[in-house]
Amino acid sequence: MKREELLNQIAAYIPYNEQEAADRELILHWIQDHDDAFTRQNQVAHITASAWVVNRDRRKVLLVYHNIYNSWSWLGGHADGETDLLAVALREVKEEAGIANVRPVSPDIYSLESLTVDGHVKKGQYVSSHLHLNVTYLLEADSDEAVSIKEDENSGVAWFTPEEALAKSTEPWFVTHIYAKLIDKLKSSDL
Repeated sequence: MKREELLNQIAAYIPYNEQEAADRELILHWIQDHDDAFTRQNQVAHITASAWVVNRDRRKVLLVYHNIYNSWSWLGGHADGETDLLAVALREVKEEAGIANVRPVSPDIYSLESLTVDGHVKKGQYVSSHLHLNVTYLLEADSDEAVSIKEDENSGVAWFTPEEALAKSTEPWFVTHIYAKLIDKLKSSDL
């Protein structure tokens, strides 16, 4: 997907709530105004892609125990120059959870978020606080497929019920504003 196609997809996305409406505008303007929006070279904000991974009957959600955040969380990562964010989300799930068979429930954007990232050390280097301008996709995988950790990023991979997922995360803002929203969206849709 080309940059312009992604911009059109984001512009056409119908926000679920006020947070998504505000973040959609921020993401659109950031991409339009910054040639390096898709790379980590932009140290203020850059584009990321996340995956809300569910099993076939939508009764389980796949989470990883993220080492930097010390919390169970969704899967995803940096675009690193790629503008096909669905491909980024699929790649990240395969890398972070060791799952080979993951597929989009829909190729459409599932959610949009502007996420704060506190300063941290990654691979021995300090990374300053910044924003992840995030595009989320709803993906599906078989909850019986074997999973594996990616030692440099996570120390656990597991399936949880949606309620367990909310209880397992130790990031209150994510639980209240992101994960609960993603669960609510799934319950109210026919996906």
